[in-house]
Amino acid sequence: MSTPLRLGIAGLGTVGTGLVRIVQTNADLIERRAGRRIEIVAVSARSRTRNRGVDISGYDWEDDPVAMARRADVDLVVELMGGENGPAKALTEAAMQGGKDVVTANKALLAIHGQALAEAAEAAGVALRFEAAVAGGIPVVKALAEGLAGNRITRIKGVMNGTCNYILTRM
Repeated sequence: MSTPLRLGIAGLGTVGTGLVRIVQTNADLIERRAGRRIEIVAVSARSRTRNRGVDISGYDWEDDPVAMARRADVDLVVELMGGENGPAKALTEAAMQGGKDVVTANKALLAIHGQALAEAAEAAGVALRFEAAVAGGIPVVKALAEGLAGNRITRIKGVMNGTCNYILTRM
């Protein structure tokens, strides 16, 4: 059995608690499909006492999300705090500088600093994944990166909005 992938999650709003719930509920299924156990080891959010509807008592709490990103027992940092600067940016940069992959759903961070963060990830030899920030999680980024790998695409610009797509579909 391989070693588990240990997550640090920053931001425990709707998306963050949803991630915790999925990992808790589907741990065995995820392990079978991924071939590796996924474990949450640390979390960070603005309020330690807020009722989130999920049990986070088994995870280490970090008041400082950057400190969480620097923990030796965190392999992958999931940034779900939001905001284009401040803690979200500092956490992402610290994680990548520490050799950790980052997953984010933060549209604002990517809109303002996406290019610089992508370059920093490449320089550090880590992955910066952001599928959850694009089109409501519609797997368009993976399709473009992998499905069109044989094509010579230099740039794609546009607005992808999952809510708009949902509304248009319903119409």
